[in-house]
Amino acid sequence: MGILLYSSKITLYNPYSLMQGKQVMMLVGKLSEPKMLWSSFAVTLLLTIAFQVIVRQLDLVLLDAIANPNEVRSAIAGMSEYHRSFHAWMTVTLDVAYPLAYGSLFVGSAYRFFPSWGRLLSVPAIACVGIDLIEGIVQVLALVGNVDLIDLKAILTPLKLTLFGSGFLITITGWTRWSIRRVRVAK
Repeated sequence: MGILLYSSKITLYNPYSLMQGKQVMMLVGKLSEPKMLWSSFAVTLLLTIAFQVIVRQLDLVLLDAIANPNEVRSAIAGMSEYHRSFHAWMTVTLDVAYPLAYGSLFVGSAYRFFPSWGRLLSVPAIACVGIDLIEGIVQVLALVGNVDLIDLKAILTPLKLTLFGSGFLITITGWTRWSIRRVRVAK
């Protein structure tokens, strides 16, 4: 940490912040490369399918889609010990990988297809990843019976779904525009 003096105020600053900014831009540059976009798409698709298969095979109630705290509590109460344990493990594995995958896809797409607006258009995806991970922590704590913070899902789940929808729409719009341009160029 360094100290910067100006206008009779003492302000702390991080001398490495510029380097960190460059690292963030390098990461964003990587996320927006075609190979990375296709990889992010493939991983997101595979994880989406995995969730669906697991939920159907084990007849699980997917807590991620339930915002009402009472419904969440009821769903957890109705689960067997095995289902609660399995859901907790699924949340700390697949449901950690999933937001990272779709977040990479959404952020990379925003920067790739909307270069001038990428930073702004990636905000919903970045916020969604963080909120999804926090929601996962809330769910795991409830599933293992440690702490009941389920009331937070009344805010977290609708916010996550709204931000996900925004990121998804931005991504679909970008890919659609790209596809239309490719068709026009091919003619």
